Amino acid sequence: MERRREGSTFRRQLNDYILLTLGTILGVIGWNIFLLPNQIPMGGITGIASIVFWGTGIPAQHAFFAFNAALLIVALKILGWKFCIKTIYAVVTFTIGSSIVQYLIGDTVLLADQKFMATIVGGVFLGASVGLGLAAGGSTGGTDVIAAMIHKYRDVSLGHVILFCDLAIITSSIFVLKDWEKVLYGYVLLFVLTFFVDHVVNTMRQSVQFIIVSDKYEQIGEGINHIVQRGCSLIEGQGFYSRKGIKMVFCIAKKSESALIFSLIDEIDPEAFVSQSAVIGAYGQGFDAFKVNKKVLRRQIKQIR
Repeated sequence: MERRREGSTFRRQLNDYILLTLGTILGVIGWNIFLLPNQIPMGGITGIASIVFWGTGIPAQHAFFAFNAALLIVALKILGWKFCIKTIYAVVTFTIGSSIVQYLIGDTVLLADQKFMATIVGGVFLGASVGLGLAAGGSTGGTDVIAAMIHKYRDVSLGHVILFCDLAIITSSIFVLKDWEKVLYGYVLLFVLTFFVDHVVNTMRQSVQFIIVSDKYEQIGEGINHIVQRGCSLIEGQGFYSRKGIKMVFCIAKKSESALIFSLIDEIDPEAFVSQSAVIGAYGQGFDAFKVNKKVLRRQIKQIR
């Protein structure tokens, strides 16, 4: 049983790092191939690094790494080592990946005469990158670290946090680019990025609810507890037509765990009746944490008393 739990934990950690690596690769492609060469401004640390590069010629990946290092020192205290270790991994991978891609493409500029298309494609890559990083419990650095710090205490859209953090950076690029058309492309990029961040995060964090009716409820419950690593409850019921007493297993799990739960049920009792439904939100016990303003809430409770 302990081995199964350790194996499950290892698989989840491995899955997180696979997602982070994939997100980093997407971000490297979006930034270095479509946005940076076309001088399309963006928000966050990548945006600041881009402005530094356009204004001074300092390699963008070097500025990106330096700014992220300073930001992570602050994030360590708020978000903890678990989040920051993954983010440090992503930042280092992103920096190395950017150096490799820039070396490979040289002075080549894709979609040089189609700035709008470069903006859309780059935004999709960056949005997917940030979303995958946050869904994996880390980030690819930049304002998504700030978004994660705010999201820890406030139930607000991650994409909207990034939106407000990035507007000023994109607007300030006018002092270097001196071209309002490129700044407008930056605003379009920000819209695409915001949409994809929320879409990816919400897709990755979807939860589902299971109600399982089976005579082998004990075996199914044990399997969900020890193999899927999810809690479940036993509900007493009665069949209306048969008037026979039944016991139902109730469980909430991540959508990504659905296939494993179905396989488990099919292995134990192929004749089981299973109801699955989508859950809008799941908090506590291995899911998202409650995000409330505790100071305001305590003040309101005192006023009621």
